[in-house]
Amino acid sequence: MIVGIDLGTTTSLVAAIKDGVPTLVLNERGKTITPSVVGFSETGELLVGESAKNQAVAHPERTQSSIKRIMGSDKRVTMMGKEYTPQEISAMILNKLKNDAETYFGKPIDEAVITVPAYFTDAQRQATKDAGEIAGFKVERIINEPTAAALSYGFQHKEETSNLLVYDYGGGTFDVSVIQLVEGAFKVLATSGNNMLGGDDFDLIVSKFLFDKFKEAEGIDLDEIEDEQMKLSIHQRILEAAERAKIDLSTLLETNVNIPFLYSVENEPKHLDVNITRADFEKMIEHLVEATRQPVLDAMEASKIANEELDAVILVGGTTRIPIVKKFITDLLNKEPLSDIHPEECVAIGAAVQAGVKAGELDDLVVVDVAPYTLGIEVIGDRFSPIIYANTTIPCSQKRRYVTTQDYQQEATINVLQGNHKKASRNTDLGEFVLAGLSQKSKGETVVEVIFDYDVNGIVNVTAIDRETGARNNIVIKQSRERLSDAQKAAAKEHLSTVVGAEGEETLETIEDRTPAQIEAEFYINDATNFLMDRGNDIDAVLREQIEQTISILQDSIAQKDDAKIDSMSDKLLMLLSDADVQG
Repeated sequence: MIVGIDLGTTTSLVAAIKDGVPTLVLNERGKTITPSVVGFSETGELLVGESAKNQAVAHPERTQSSIKRIMGSDKRVTMMGKEYTPQEISAMILNKLKNDAETYFGKPIDEAVITVPAYFTDAQRQATKDAGEIAGFKVERIINEPTAAALSYGFQHKEETSNLLVYDYGGGTFDVSVIQLVEGAFKVLATSGNNMLGGDDFDLIVSKFLFDKFKEAEGIDLDEIEDEQMKLSIHQRILEAAERAKIDLSTLLETNVNIPFLYSVENEPKHLDVNITRADFEKMIEHLVEATRQPVLDAMEASKIANEELDAVILVGGTTRIPIVKKFITDLLNKEPLSDIHPEECVAIGAAVQAGVKAGELDDLVVVDVAPYTLGIEVIGDRFSPIIYANTTIPCSQKRRYVTTQDYQQEATINVLQGNHKKASRNTDLGEFVLAGLSQKSKGETVVEVIFDYDVNGIVNVTAIDRETGARNNIVIKQSRERLSDAQKAAAKEHLSTVVGAEGEETLETIEDRTPAQIEAEFYINDATNFLMDRGNDIDAVLREQIEQTISILQDSIAQKDDAKIDSMSDKLLMLLSDADVQG
């Protein structure tokens, strides 16, 4: 059996198709929502969900929450004297959801579709997939959360044609996607977001307010307490009170935060008693709401859909229940969001729909997603050479040709990057790929094709080919520290078992409308144009003129769709740029 899982920063849900309908799984407490919190009891028993959250105040050193915020990084957390990777902590949550689903449906569950924020990087997606495998799942698909929310909507509106905007403000991340639904086919037109913006930040803002109020009333700075255990416990109590206040102020105009016996001085107890109005709260969080404006505008611009062409706005995530957040997106788009979509449940429902399609239990709903980031490599002169642009339809395969920069070069180190800055050093490193065994010729004569294959899970694989000989050479992928090897995943899985034992097509220019040679040539023209803008004055006039003429001829060749001429002019432009790099 296959399930769909919303692995959230603060809460998680699991669902599956039952009698043809997406059904949310109830956990051992009869709830559909499980806190994404992991901990250990004093005796070393693994606690996941409500039980772990309940001990967080008393034993913060044995409890871990919001692990999703460091997924894909090389950070570690320590509990009970043992270090854990984010993948291992996430696997504990996923394993609990797996057990809950098996109990609920009364059958083994061995496959899953797991959701991630649309703006998750390759490393974060791979880490999520690793976590699923450690938990005992075969991860059939990694799907973007806004896309899953749209699937939840589309399950009920299969025959419609709609332009949807999904505004996903969760506990730890923010995403926005513009999606087109045409009779059961979903095409993601554009996506944007921020992986470090979410409801957790609202809690921290309110926490700081409460800390300041206590200091103002009692003259005590709680951050200066020397007893680390006590300080952690106080921080957790205030953080939980802040979260409750945030939730209360979504329905009330004022709430009281009362924490008795928060601290004591010479056996005299000190209490926290503060009133917070909704106006106070909205003033505190205004900048966090405003921070979502630009991603929404970016996604709308990239989708080429005007506000008035939107048929529905879907709100996802508990943070969207805050009145100022709902008002902000309503005013920005001049459209009232749907009220019949459950913000906390729709992502899991959509994941279950995708799982049902995968298992053949539902009629096909086709999902065409996009790459959230521009991906490419570093070339000489600290320049970024894009290979797959943001909002390119996936799955896709793109290739670009490069020439050697030294005489008789034997190997090339390729630094893979993501980002949008012209300077390579201003983008994010994804890893290095070493291509050995190049055909040894003078600089500029050996041509190497670098191929990026972007799969439906948003995970990228890179290959390189020596174009002169046609031979595929091995690429050594130097795994980033945050990636887990098969052996590490197996060890983590064994450890886990131990502790548990205890339409608008015409308006869009699509890649499919052009041949690979034309797509590739446009990349080269873009590179050459950027080079002339940045460093054109540093090369001699004759070479600059040759580059400009070649660009012009190449543009004409593209217009005429003359692939043979495109190929020869692309090679010529590559060699000219190589010469220009040396001069510049």
